[in-house]
Amino acid sequence: MRGADETSGSLFSYVDIEARIPARHPLRLIRRVVNDALASLDAEFEALYAPEGRPSIPPERLIRASPLQILFSVRSERQLMEQMDYNLVFRWFVGLGIDDAVWGL
Repeated sequence: MRGADETSGSLFSYVDIEARIPARHPLRLIRRVVNDALASLDAEFEALYAPEGRPSIPPERLIRASPLQILFSVRSERQLMEQMDYNLVFRWFVGLGIDDAVWGL
């Protein structure tokens, strides 16, 4: 079962992660391009996952994490997950909220 790629917003958090990322940050453009590409792949992702079962990590989030690992020279997936645990830019880029748990930790 494919996990939902939804952002929870700031239901219980006083920090708006979108406001914390500068408007001119170079990752904003990259994120827009990646999100457009992922939107065009939505039907393909839907066809790959069973309608029932345990929800997976959303494939969109996994794919968004890959450019971060490359651009920031993160040596391993484990280090990427650790970075994502405390780096607001990484969380924002992947689509995690402030209080969302990072998969793999």
